[in-house]
Amino acid sequence: MSEIYVVAILYAKEGREEALRSDLVTVTEKSAAEEGNLSFELFGDAIDGRRFALIERWRDAEAHATHHNQSAHIAHFHTHGEANVERREAVHFLKRIA
Repeated sequence: MSEIYVVAILYAKEGREEALRSDLVTVTEKSAAEEGNLSFELFGDAIDGRRFALIERWRDAEAHATHHNQSAHIAHFHTHGEANVERREAVHFLKRIA
């Protein structure tokens, strides 16, 4: 197994930026404590206040799939926090080359 990085970029609905930021801070804090997580960071775009990026580093794809995707806080975000998301720009699963 090898480490994977996940980069997810989301846009908040107009006027829902702070609500989405708050939701993502909660996701970040809880995800960082998950088994198999090596790093989980939240970034806000320096120019576009509606765009957020989650940059995650996991022990392997299995840790991401079994611990993160199945977690209660992710289920909660999909049920409640998604209401603040206008769209997902991208979700990338990456492996370090150099």
